[in-house]
Amino acid sequence: MDGFQLIATTTAGLEACTRRELQDMGFPDAKVYSPGRILFDAGPAGLVRANLWLRTADRVLLVIGSFDARDFGELFDRTYALPWPRWIPVDGKFPVCGRSYKSQLSSVPACQKIVKKAIVEKLRSGHGASELPETGATYTVEIAMRENAALLTVDTTGPGLNKRGYRAAAGPAPIKETLAAAMVQLSFWNPDRQMIDPFCGSGTIPIEAVLIGRNIAPGLNRPFVAEEWDAIPHGCWKTERDNARDLIKPALPLKIIGTDIEQKAIALAGHHAELAGVGDDIHFQRKPFDQLATSHEYGCLICNPPYGKRFESSSDILAMYRSMADVFRTLKTWSFYVITSVDLEQILGQSADRRRKLYNGQIECTYYQFHGPRPPKASSLQENSAQSHETIAPAFGGLNEKVLRQAEVFADRLRKMARHRRRWPGRGISCYRIYNRDIPEIPITVDIYEDRLHIAEYDRPNDRTMAEQGDWLDMLVTSAGEVLGIPQEKIYLKSRQRQRGNHQYGKVSQTRNVFMVHEGGLTFEVNLSDYLDTGIFLDHRNTREMVRKESAGKRMLNLFAYTGAFSVYAADGKAISTTTVDLSKTYLDWAKRNFSANGFEGPQHRFAQSDAVAFVHSHAPAEHYDIAVIDPPTFSSSKRTEDVFDVQRDYSRLLNATAKLMPRGGVIYFSTNFRRFKFDPDTLAGLAAHEISNQTVPEDFRNKRIHRCWRITV
Repeated sequence: MDGFQLIATTTAGLEACTRRELQDMGFPDAKVYSPGRILFDAGPAGLVRANLWLRTADRVLLVIGSFDARDFGELFDRTYALPWPRWIPVDGKFPVCGRSYKSQLSSVPACQKIVKKAIVEKLRSGHGASELPETGATYTVEIAMRENAALLTVDTTGPGLNKRGYRAAAGPAPIKETLAAAMVQLSFWNPDRQMIDPFCGSGTIPIEAVLIGRNIAPGLNRPFVAEEWDAIPHGCWKTERDNARDLIKPALPLKIIGTDIEQKAIALAGHHAELAGVGDDIHFQRKPFDQLATSHEYGCLICNPPYGKRFESSSDILAMYRSMADVFRTLKTWSFYVITSVDLEQILGQSADRRRKLYNGQIECTYYQFHGPRPPKASSLQENSAQSHETIAPAFGGLNEKVLRQAEVFADRLRKMARHRRRWPGRGISCYRIYNRDIPEIPITVDIYEDRLHIAEYDRPNDRTMAEQGDWLDMLVTSAGEVLGIPQEKIYLKSRQRQRGNHQYGKVSQTRNVFMVHEGGLTFEVNLSDYLDTGIFLDHRNTREMVRKESAGKRMLNLFAYTGAFSVYAADGKAISTTTVDLSKTYLDWAKRNFSANGFEGPQHRFAQSDAVAFVHSHAPAEHYDIAVIDPPTFSSSKRTEDVFDVQRDYSRLLNATAKLMPRGGVIYFSTNFRRFKFDPDTLAGLAAHEISNQTVPEDFRNKRIHRCWRITV
């Protein structure tokens, strides 16, 4: 049989992949005909080969003819003139589907009806038959109108080429096999490199990679509609399948790794791999993404992470994508390929080396490609193995000379402060700040809690990516541990900028850390791992001592009490009663544990879970207190002007209401981190307020505005 024209259809964005496949398959003249359509010439064997081997195409169409058509008469006549009897037998079933784009013949149903009628007339004439029973093989005809040009094709594939036959069931948000294959083809992966998919779902990407790596034809084990056609010799299908089986390569030298947090997905992925005949080439494992690690070098990570449906909130999905910086930066020699609908570059603060717009189903996505270093050539393996990774430019993270110099400056500063404060533990101060953003280029704080370190990260420079920031912080953590003689597992790092709560990095301890510390002869529970604040505010060490000295024989009220440290100091100072008020049950329970740890128990020590303002107003004037501590939560310095006035007014009113619970001579210690705070004179009438911040901020706090504190006399 003479050659004919075929069209391989594909998803928008994958035309170059499909064209390259066809050229490698022996069709050098393959070219993009229109968006999503690649035209090539072939004979019967080529038609079979294209169906068996195309990985990124959706289907293979046989071109019957093309022509211009601006009215239905022209469409009928030119359709009738085409060689339909050559392909469709007298009993052939030929449904007609259609589409129209920017054409005068815009009614698709009308176009389908005309084409069907023209084919019927031509088949009757060509086969000399009065009846066409349509009981035989299927020949699905498509009429595609585009800018008044008609293209008539017959589908040779049947179910789309993505239907490889191995996916028995789909997990949540599955990716098409054709798109998965394209992602692998567009990467640097080859069978000699390790590959990981940390969001493997039902296993599609790893399975497609094995099919590529072992040269297994994706359509080898599935039927095609054209197999039933008399016009295509049946021997072609057997010959091409036999040839395909002969070309299969042995098992991959390195197993592909597929991980997912869902055990059901892992089980389904394993089942699909077995159905595809590649179960021995993939290792599937249940593992959270943030625990991903490997000792292999120069690998490729290719993944289709969730876009939102598998997360409870947008903050969850944002946290997952942000965590990519920390996971990826640990794989210094790897390359990374991520398809997603979110703006990954903006989240990671880093541009991809390449990006390509693709569609995952109906969702517009971007395929981000971050290229790591090239694997060393075999001839220079020994030379490269001795090369330090610091000289390799990783896809994520890395340290430059400027940053390395910062580590030296930071270490020198810590040594100096350690020498200066070496006698503090002997003075009863075992928890203190040793580094307080002393160097502008290193905006972190370092606090010592006896034999542990608590490090807080602040602003990330605009010229540093999240991954680079992570490596920078790791460097500082390592440096701090070495200088102060504290092992890495006893160092805890948190972020005050990127997210609420704890943000831990690779070298920092991941274990929960709750223990007891000592201050002023007292014992307090601190938690370095679970919360942004640790349970005791180090900047109020002096203020707590003031309260203790003034509490003897007095009734003490602690509003916004947090974990009750001020109340414990008052009890130790012989207060006749303490009332600890906080809205959080967690903090109140913590305060109770602090009281018990110091042996202060009894009905004279009360704990009230309540809003501070509501507590004060509900108790006036039934109870009286001689000394009160008011330390409201921190407010952002970026508040709008009207909000600032509201805070100042509300605090002033709270102070005035508290004063009404106190006899003349009563004392209120009021502290705030709200730097622009000013008292409202109208609501503080009759109260004498004296700022004592110079006395309350300890010397280990370089920032003398860490808080402001007043001693107010009623």
